[in-house]
Amino acid sequence: MSALPDALPAVPSRSNWLLSGALTLGVLLVLAGVFWPTFYSMVEIWERSETFTHGYLIFPISAWLIWRQRDELAQMQPRPDLRGLILLAAAGTGWLLADAGSVNVVAQYAFIAMLVAAVWTLLGWRFVWAAFFPLMFLFFAVPVGEFLIQPLMGVTADFTVAMLQLTGIPVYREGTFFSIPSGDWSVVEGCSGLRYLIASVTLGVLYAYLTYRSWKRRLLFSIAAIVVPIFANSGRAYMIVMIAHLSDMKLALGVDHYIYGWVFFGLVMLLLFWIGSFWREDDQPEPGQSQPGGAPSAAAPARPRLPMVIAVLLVAGLWPAYASWLAARPLPAMPELQVESQGGWQPAATFTSWTPHWVGADRQLRQSYTQAGRKVLLELNYYVTQRQDAELINSQNFMIRQKDPAWSNVGETRVTVKIGGQARQVRQAKLRGSDGQRLLVWQWNLINQHPVANDQAAKLVLALDRVRLQRDDGLSVLIATPYDAADHATAVATLARFAADMEPAIGGALDQVDGR
Repeated sequence: MSALPDALPAVPSRSNWLLSGALTLGVLLVLAGVFWPTFYSMVEIWERSETFTHGYLIFPISAWLIWRQRDELAQMQPRPDLRGLILLAAAGTGWLLADAGSVNVVAQYAFIAMLVAAVWTLLGWRFVWAAFFPLMFLFFAVPVGEFLIQPLMGVTADFTVAMLQLTGIPVYREGTFFSIPSGDWSVVEGCSGLRYLIASVTLGVLYAYLTYRSWKRRLLFSIAAIVVPIFANSGRAYMIVMIAHLSDMKLALGVDHYIYGWVFFGLVMLLLFWIGSFWREDDQPEPGQSQPGGAPSAAAPARPRLPMVIAVLLVAGLWPAYASWLAARPLPAMPELQVESQGGWQPAATFTSWTPHWVGADRQLRQSYTQAGRKVLLELNYYVTQRQDAELINSQNFMIRQKDPAWSNVGETRVTVKIGGQARQVRQAKLRGSDGQRLLVWQWNLINQHPVANDQAAKLVLALDRVRLQRDDGLSVLIATPYDAADHATAVATLARFAADMEPAIGGALDQVDGR
């Protein structure tokens, strides 16, 4: 008769998992309610943008991926882990700063991170490690990527023009606009390939996880899912231009322009998945999940669940409560903006029909000036405090809108210029009007009397000021002057002179308001 072992491995009971799972799901639903504006901001973008429609599927797919691992996960003992509260607090801090600066995408990422942190706190690190990919896949629900539109447009334009020249077709290019003997073309937002790229990355990462077991192969295929659609989109643009050129501008225009593009993209993705299938490993079992150092052992005593649930809700609820208090504060007094003429510059009649698209400003000043035959347009947009739809830095603030019937943006970038003998960065744009007028535009932001051209830096400064109850107002400064394509230096000198002469008066406009 053999002796029984002194101790048998503890097997989690079904009721234990049901209770822990129910509590965790309940907490996640409460967090979704507490941070409903952030969650709903994601849903709104899923609904209105075809680029991010896949967001509706991310949460169900993540739940299905966890369900696939139910046998493995059921062998683990759910053990609350206080270390998850550290991530929860860090994510909450990030959410507060993002909310203060009205940076939706960062707030949305922080919200997803808080969901993961809540799971870690209530179910333990072993569960998070075992379900790492399904939990990380939740981040694909965040509708992000619009910042890539301009760089992708540049890549598409560069590739298309280079291939046309290589083909022997003469090309005249100005920014993202180019002309060939058969017609004029422009690379617009829809040509950036962002929709293809996001679809490819989301599908590619999921395919790599399901098809491969080696993390090296998963990583390589995921990289391919990023690189291939960028080159494919550039090839698609060149193909469309060539079809239209060879058909005397009869084909690849209008609806079939998009049909050819999607068909081409679909074939490229099928080819990518087909090639990737030669190294598939989905017939092999998943490699054993190794426990990282510091994971609670099976013998560790479980912490009480209810206090952990309360701790999660308290830590998570602190940030929206503080944000609501910030938003409820009354706006300071705001007199009209006034800028005194200096350096010999005198107010003059408007010399251009162009109007920049800055939204939500609390106060605005638009005035043309002249001096010794030079003409400059000044537009100031003042934001007394940062709040949704009334932000100094906003994706809806731009020089001209896409497909503007009267104006084209033929080049925009950040450049270093000299103003009053000092080097400074400004956002510079070259605009071309349908009437032949060209404008050189400089734009920067004035925050705490410091000029800032970097949007990310400006957002961070304003968010920190708002959270610390400091003055969080800001002024967008925009100046423009006519220029000749053959004499760009004269326009640069005009703007630099105007900025140096009028800067004290422009800075004084910030002192006219009773900011906090």
